[in-house]
Amino acid sequence: MEREVLQNIKTRRSVRAYKADAVPEELLDKVLEAGTWAPTGMGRQSPVIVAVRDKATRDKLMKMNAAVMGTDSDPYYGAPVIVLVLADKNASTFVQDASCVLENMMLAAHAVGLASVWVNREREMFDSPEGKALLEKWGLDPDLVGVGSIALGYAAAPPAPAKPRKDGYIVKI
Repeated sequence: MEREVLQNIKTRRSVRAYKADAVPEELLDKVLEAGTWAPTGMGRQSPVIVAVRDKATRDKLMKMNAAVMGTDSDPYYGAPVIVLVLADKNASTFVQDASCVLENMMLAAHAVGLASVWVNREREMFDSPEGKALLEKWGLDPDLVGVGSIALGYAAAPPAPAKPRKDGYIVKI
């Protein structure tokens, strides 16, 4: 018998177009809480989750991320919420820890009817003087490293179907 969690994993898709509709507080809280239950090396909980709903801050992050790519497009696809995941660079597993947090939140988003997509370039963003200034403004450790983020909101259109799983994806020894 297939469990509900497996179906959630199989049906989650990355969404690259969002409605402007606000994400209800109770749904956002569920997604963020799921991130806090991700496994982390030695239980250190090295990541820090920053949920951004403020339009001015969202626009600033959009411009910073786009600048890393050398474009002026919106790398967050118009999503009303950006969830940043930063981590303590002194934890030997900070990338893995933050990656687990991001995946937990994407699965939780799908489970509560929201859409998401993983967005990169946060490392470059928060290594910059502008990124360090934001960390200071938010009262966060300036040595945190950006690992990734998710764009979060309601999908503007149904996502494309999943591609078939590739041959040789699994090897049993």
